[in-house]
Amino acid sequence: MINKEFHKTKKEIKSEFQEIEDAKKNPKNFELLYNRYHEQIFRYVYARVDNQHLAADLTSQAFYKALLNIENYSFKGVPFASWLYRIAFNEMNMHFRKDSKNRTVNIDSSHIGELFEELEEDFYSDEKEKLVKILANLSDERLSIIEMRFFEKLSFKEIADVMGITENNAKVK
Repeated sequence: MINKEFHKTKKEIKSEFQEIEDAKKNPKNFELLYNRYHEQIFRYVYARVDNQHLAADLTSQAFYKALLNIENYSFKGVPFASWLYRIAFNEMNMHFRKDSKNRTVNIDSSHIGELFEELEEDFYSDEKEKLVKILANLSDERLSIIEMRFFEKLSFKEIADVMGITENNAKVK
C-alpha cells in the first residue's frame, strides 16, 4: 500500500501547514491532525509490537508527546507524518530497551515478495524462512529502516528524517 500522506498536492500541504499552525495556537486544534494520522501511526507501531493494547499505548504516548511539542515542529521538506513517525519510533525504542526479548517483526507474503523484487531475487518459501531469521537478528535501527522502506513505503529522505540520519546513510543501511 502506497502511503498517500507522503504524496500530497501543494494545496493539501498548505492546508496541513495551516492546521499545524492552528494546533500551535490552540491544542484543541490538534484533533484534526490526530484524526488524520492516528490509524497510520497505529498500524506502523502495531506491525512492530504485534500486540493491540501495547500498540495503542505506544501510539497514545507518541501523540501525547506530539501535542506537547507541536510548537517545536518546523517544516523541513518532508511531511508532518515523518515527524509523527519519528516520535513513534522513539517511543518504540524506549519500550524495546526495557523489553528487548519481546521484539516483533510482522511480515506478510506480499511485503516479502516486494522486498525480494527490490533485491532482484526470486521469492521461494525456504527463502522466506531465512529472511525471517535474518530480520529477527537485525538491530532495531536497521529493522526500522527496512520496515519504513518496504512496509510503510517511505522514501529514503523521509526515512532519514524519521531516523535523524542523512539520506545517504539511510540508503547505505
